[in-house]
Amino acid sequence: MPMSNDAVHTAEVKRPAEPHLLLSIAGVERNAIFPAPMSAALSAITGTIDTVEPRDVPAHAHLEETEIAVVAWGFPAFDRKLLARMPRLRLVVNAASSVRALVTDDFWRSGIPITQSGSAMSPAVAEMSLTLTLSLLRRVHRMDHLLRSGAEWDTARSVPRAREISGSRIGVIGASRTGREYIRMCAALGATTSVYDPYLGPGDPLAATAVGLDELMAGSDVVAVHAPATAETAGMIGSRELALLGDGSAFVNTARSSLTDMDALYAEVASGRIDAALDVFDREPLPTDDRWRGLPNVLLTGHVSGATRDSRARAGEIVIDEITRFLAGDPLQHRVTRDSLERMG
Repeated sequence: MPMSNDAVHTAEVKRPAEPHLLLSIAGVERNAIFPAPMSAALSAITGTIDTVEPRDVPAHAHLEETEIAVVAWGFPAFDRKLLARMPRLRLVVNAASSVRALVTDDFWRSGIPITQSGSAMSPAVAEMSLTLTLSLLRRVHRMDHLLRSGAEWDTARSVPRAREISGSRIGVIGASRTGREYIRMCAALGATTSVYDPYLGPGDPLAATAVGLDELMAGSDVVAVHAPATAETAGMIGSRELALLGDGSAFVNTARSSLTDMDALYAEVASGRIDAALDVFDREPLPTDDRWRGLPNVLLTGHVSGATRDSRARAGEIVIDEITRFLAGDPLQHRVTRDSLERMG
């Protein structure tokens, strides 16, 4: 039976070749970002998927076939040597946040687009920052330390009187995605919030609560850092700024330690004048004998603010959505350019 005209037309149309994808994310994180359903969704929109541990990329024999690279922590920088081995590369998708360790001058000159999944972690980091804020206000860390170290019941209960977040003055350094989400959470619980960010425009919803850095430091019960780590923000919070904090106030950093003079912060916390909660440090992993570990008025976590089941699932969704957009010729929603990177972490 002869084929219909429609059938003949369909048979003549060639589908575009499915792209060859390099998936290079360390095993534990890869499984979190792409559990079985997400892995199936990724396979459905691509052709061959080469799964390679980041440490094994330099020795991988088939890099020249890669058209799309999905990468994350620990992947080597796209320098001239690596790019020369990936002549067909058309898109890089970072399943993590910052792309600083990935890009080079040679990469920017290549014109290959790069996108990232940083927005997946914003709610998680903001929630951790809120958790640490509440813990410091209620003196949970001090009582826990005393009770675990064998202090008498009444001694543990005699820590400085706790505060509630409702009515507390929360100062936020950086109107980033995470900073905005943290502000929303704190405001929902009745806190009075202010923000320091020199790039806030007059039409920004946060403009009405914007203050100078000195005013924020001096007028806040809790200061939370949510600015990106850039050349401009490096060391922006030093001994002078920390001295402006009121006695009994608290300092929370779930962003990057480079924004703060950690020696100056340690001196203030060790004096007992202020409390702190830190998820980021100058040295990571934090040495077992590190000075921060011995302070009773500091709450420490191991750079895990953004690492939730939910955030990893959102990252996988963003990766798949960005690849789908790219293959359809639609604009990427999370693309990073050389200019935009100057103000990003």
